[in-house]
Amino acid sequence: MDGDLNIPDLRAFVASVRAGSISQAATILAVSQPTVSQRLQRLERAIGDRLLVRGKQGVRPTAAGERLLGYAERILAMQQEARHGVAAGPAAAAPGRRTIGLLEDLVVTALPVVLADFAVLHPQVQLRVRTGAAAELKRLAVRGQLDLAFGDPTVMPEACIRWRHQAPLAWASSPGLDLTGAELPLVMFSPPCRWRRPVLDAVERAGRRWRVAFQSNSMAAVQAAVVTGLGAAALLPGSVPAGCSADAAATLLPDLPEVDIAVSRRPGVEGDLALNTLESLLVASVGAAYQARPAA
Repeated sequence: MDGDLNIPDLRAFVASVRAGSISQAATILAVSQPTVSQRLQRLERAIGDRLLVRGKQGVRPTAAGERLLGYAERILAMQQEARHGVAAGPAAAAPGRRTIGLLEDLVVTALPVVLADFAVLHPQVQLRVRTGAAAELKRLAVRGQLDLAFGDPTVMPEACIRWRHQAPLAWASSPGLDLTGAELPLVMFSPPCRWRRPVLDAVERAGRRWRVAFQSNSMAAVQAAVVTGLGAAALLPGSVPAGCSADAAATLLPDLPEVDIAVSRRPGVEGDLALNTLESLLVASVGAAYQARPAA
């Protein structure tokens, strides 16, 4: 690396990736196209690697750009929250406990870096994390025991949804697993997982017979079953165990559906700055991995 990373340069990079075009990024940022190009060049010099590939269809991130994107979105989210927090003074986020609900599938993908960043910005706030299937989290939400829900959009009413997007699923399987047999062995989350039926429908549409070789409500157990070769699993890309990407066997497996992911907030907590921070960090962490769209 050749220097510090500047906020305007990171903002130009994120806008270009999300818009898919330098000219559209310039419009979004209200600056000239040459200014965006200069900022991108400066960022590439600081990183010491090419970040974007330019073509007739616009721009797309290189491998280095993909790695930078998550960090860039986290830096921009934290910069915004820090600025607002300092401007609002010590009473910006009331101390006390906030309770969030997460689908088991998202704990590995989003939670570790989000908790670390949140603790830096709001050390006086205690986070209580509840994980489980959508039905379990919905029961907690109905009783008013969740301040924020991250995952299935059905956990809270539609009016409570603040952000949502379609996330892709990816096949995960051990390199030694035979995917050519008469029946496709599957590792799945136990019912009532809402993603289970769409995955089975995709397998059946492809004309494949299947059997559930292993099922559990635990992400750790599902990942362990994949690693040991019990079967193939449909997971969010960030949850695929190391060395278990099924990209090489893609022709042997059916295309998978996308699934809805949303951030919802309990009514009456719209102005809570601690939850604002948590929401922005969660959106940034997953938006780095999946092309997100704001809630309508």
